[in-house]
Amino acid sequence: MNILLVYPENPATFWSFKYALKFINKKANLPPLGILTIAAMLPKDWNLKLVDMNTSRLKDKDILRADFVFISAMNIQEKSAREVIDRCKELGVKTVGGGPLFTSNFDSFEDVDHLLLHEGEVCLPRFLDDLEKGAPKHKYGWEGFPQLTETPIPAWNLISPRKYAMMSVQYSRGCPFHCEFCNVVSLFGHTPRVKTAEQTIAELEAIYGLGWRGDIFFVDDNFIGNKQKLKTEILPRIIQWMRERNYPFGFFTEASINISDDEELMELMAEAGFDTVFVGLETVDEECLAECKKVQNSNRDLIQNVKHIQSHGLQVQGGFILGFDNDKVSAFSNMIAFIQNSGIVTAMVGVLTALKGTKLFDRLKKEGRLLDDFSASNTDINFVPKMPLNDLMDGYKNVVNSIYSPTNYYKRIKLFLKNYRPKKHARTRIDISYIGAFFKACFKLGIASEGYREFWKLLGWSLLKKPHVFVMAVKFSVYGYHFRKCMGDTANAVR
Repeated sequence: MNILLVYPENPATFWSFKYALKFINKKANLPPLGILTIAAMLPKDWNLKLVDMNTSRLKDKDILRADFVFISAMNIQEKSAREVIDRCKELGVKTVGGGPLFTSNFDSFEDVDHLLLHEGEVCLPRFLDDLEKGAPKHKYGWEGFPQLTETPIPAWNLISPRKYAMMSVQYSRGCPFHCEFCNVVSLFGHTPRVKTAEQTIAELEAIYGLGWRGDIFFVDDNFIGNKQKLKTEILPRIIQWMRERNYPFGFFTEASINISDDEELMELMAEAGFDTVFVGLETVDEECLAECKKVQNSNRDLIQNVKHIQSHGLQVQGGFILGFDNDKVSAFSNMIAFIQNSGIVTAMVGVLTALKGTKLFDRLKKEGRLLDDFSASNTDINFVPKMPLNDLMDGYKNVVNSIYSPTNYYKRIKLFLKNYRPKKHARTRIDISYIGAFFKACFKLGIASEGYREFWKLLGWSLLKKPHVFVMAVKFSVYGYHFRKCMGDTANAVR
């Protein structure tokens, strides 16, 4: 059996880092972990080929050689996924669709031959059994959440790691919280399911064996969902493994704000090599937090929480949302002030989106406020907000243009780096691409950019005052170039 696995193209979004990747000559930020894991579950005697459309071109001859084309996609990749499906149909090759896009919007993909609408550990074996019997079904749905103890190591042999800026690992699925706008619980459950320490170390060892020495993203939606297991089993094993190999990796993950309440957990994560966490902060308004059931963020001094996490050697990236029913006109200026004062360099600001499978979607549907057209972007609102739409969008544009103006952005970098206290073992990994990126940055940001004065001031300050963070200063500057291009274009295009 010849199988073609396809990962559709990502548009230029905040997290794609498309414009920043050009500085280091990388094709994509992350490899397609989901479909690589699915590939490892397929029969060993099948012939597999992966085309990640973010790094390679999908050719008709690749499709025609395949008995089936497996497509895995997220909502943001819908346009590219649709184009792949249409090409397969024109060429007469059967398709198999899986991942969040198909699970959440299966009624829009009835022309896909076989839909695996839940996690691969559940759906794929049933599909393969039926395929062997000659009677595969059109849809394979939900039958409970599988444990992850049998999930295999991804088929890393199908990709070229050098094309990516980071590698990725998944340790857990699910989240203990019930935020109204989030579809993680509907997709992966309320009780976090985790891999064993042995599995986690085996996955790190596999990536180490590829020759990779750099950053790894733990893709968990909430890495600290099961804090006790992390502290007693997982992190101690990672610490031991990393020490034995002289810290070849730096880790980045997502966590809820209550990480700031646990000193031991933060210390262990930093000791294990974690240097960045993305935190869903959403809003600083208590009424909005109550509205969206973001209980873990309520009744806190969020700026102090952020600074406390930063003081443990963990950079905080923040997610923010505008468009809650309780948002007032002051929401825009309050958000700008919070982001600037917190030293959150990487701040993803979007408008509220009602995703299928969320309590927010169900509530707005009952209220008759849902809109039919939806682009799957978190800058495209798909319901009628309480605030006048023009006011909301104008306010959103103002927030984005303000926080990513060169003056404000470079101020945040300096504020963060002033207070940043990395662990002693943390070290910046410099390779040829980084050296080339520095000279590109000097030209694009130091000569051909409106913020060239701020760029040189930051580099001069870091060299004189904190030389050990000089590489980070350059890195953040390059990120800013991407954010200004991406978020500026998006803000000016929103309706």
